[in-house]
Amino acid sequence: MGVGLRSHVSPMATPEPSVTRPPTPAPHGSPAPAAVSLRHDWTVAEVKALHELPLLDLVYRAQTVHRAVWKDNKVQLCSLLSIKTGGCPEDCAYCPQAARYDTGVKAEKLMQVGSVLESAKQARAAGATRFCMGAAWREVKDGPQFDAVLDMVRGVKALGMEACCTLGMLSESQARRLKEAGLDAYNHNLDTGESHYGDIISTRTYQDRLRTLGHVRDAGIEVCSGGIIGLGESIEQRCEMLVTLANQPKHPESVPVNALVAVEGTPLEGQRRVDFTELVRMIATARLVMPASMVRLSAGRLQLSEEAQLLCMMAGANSIFFGEKLLTTANPGFTDDMALLEKAGVTPLEPAVDKPVAQ
Repeated sequence: MGVGLRSHVSPMATPEPSVTRPPTPAPHGSPAPAAVSLRHDWTVAEVKALHELPLLDLVYRAQTVHRAVWKDNKVQLCSLLSIKTGGCPEDCAYCPQAARYDTGVKAEKLMQVGSVLESAKQARAAGATRFCMGAAWREVKDGPQFDAVLDMVRGVKALGMEACCTLGMLSESQARRLKEAGLDAYNHNLDTGESHYGDIISTRTYQDRLRTLGHVRDAGIEVCSGGIIGLGESIEQRCEMLVTLANQPKHPESVPVNALVAVEGTPLEGQRRVDFTELVRMIATARLVMPASMVRLSAGRLQLSEEAQLLCMMAGANSIFFGEKLLTTANPGFTDDMALLEKAGVTPLEPAVDKPVAQ
């Protein structure tokens, strides 16, 4: 891999990208095979210094690093399905699926395996290479429902797609069982910086989240972990979250960057809308500190103009969630997304596996 950022910089002297271009092309959707120096010793001051660069300078640096590490001008299309909606016992202040908030989201039972796989087939036909399944649980519980999720994972893999789940907290044994079923990635966001976390969630700790990420990593499953901006956090707390992710023993393979969609009935319903430049800054900074990670432009895209979305891609976003819903919140339609990518000359990433996987 081939991009390094100098190891020791003062907050006043932002790190310059040191680029070594790869001698041979990388497979589609893979980081380029040259020596990339991946740091795991970032400080909040260093990351904040990057984040606060003049916007166009920041985007230029991020694009330089992005082009050195990722070969193709391609974007991965991911589809996200809520397989179990509402009724969650957690108190996440942003979430319309929390049972304690009156948001109009009603608790539903876990979907049938066949219905989930039919949705996965439709997503694959539309161009999705990764199919994500989300359940509004605090934690996974062993039993028939978890067994059904394992069958869903096997079915998605049999379609030749990457399988991803977000089911809440996991034990070591549950992570191993998901891996055995073929799960590629597990999403478990940190949400925000640790110093702000207690203002947003009280029903599980930051260490609970980090522990689940450890179980996922130990099981050999790719880690998908990022957060949400616009929760009332400071810029320093946003950078704190990026530092926590970048200083893990291995960078997350996927880093979703979400902008809060303020939902009526949640404690954060009155939060101001995040300006698009804030999202661009967060994506660019994530790209600089985690060069080989897939940075996902996630919730909040419906609030962005086409130009703002393309600027996010220029800043280093190389994946989007598509489909009319992200769990329970609105998202741009498929036709709009395809038209935007076509106008920009951005090509959707092909499926990593073209033939069904043997079960």
